[in-house]
Amino acid sequence: MRRLIFLSLTLVVGGITVLSFRAEIAKTTRAQALPKDSVGSVKAFMSVYKVLMSPRCMNCHPAGDVPLQGDDSHLHPMSIKRGPEGKGLYAVKCSNCHQAENTAGLHAPPGNPKWALPPERMRMVFQGRTPHQLALQLLDPKKNGGRTKAQLIDHMANDALVGWAWHPGDGRSLPPMNRAALAAQVRLWIEKGAYAPKAK
Repeated sequence: MRRLIFLSLTLVVGGITVLSFRAEIAKTTRAQALPKDSVGSVKAFMSVYKVLMSPRCMNCHPAGDVPLQGDDSHLHPMSIKRGPEGKGLYAVKCSNCHQAENTAGLHAPPGNPKWALPPERMRMVFQGRTPHQLALQLLDPKKNGGRTKAQLIDHMANDALVGWAWHPGDGRSLPPMNRAALAAQVRLWIEKGAYAPKAK
């Protein structure tokens, strides 16, 4: 009899524990899933857009095949071209001047182990894009490097070459918000529905 009562109590307590655990999971999932909000999503993207259109980002995402330089986004001298893989053309490679780290000195060549433009097959142009155009481009795996929305957030938050924008070396301005704030705005844009601003 005692064994039967103990077994019954165990089943009841176990059942309550499982129900409580499931309720906690459901509550956590609801808290993580933001409601769709086109206004909030577009507002977050416009903050992202300001960063992507800053020289630190746009200079490596030009409309043409010549990288841009400086805070005024002028064409790179010395006839530098993108090349098929984005690392330069023929003997004129990005790595000839751009090393694994920034070169010391005012306006000296910046550096990163991954230094390059996007490749010809997926140019990922920022220059000249409207907010509507850039939002759609970033969401399209055929135009964004094959990234899912989750991978896009991770790219903005953790990619080493993206992070260079906040450590650009002497004489270069920083993007208009810090990297953590940018990542938060990218996440907010996507979690609220990944809406593109209206075309004008």
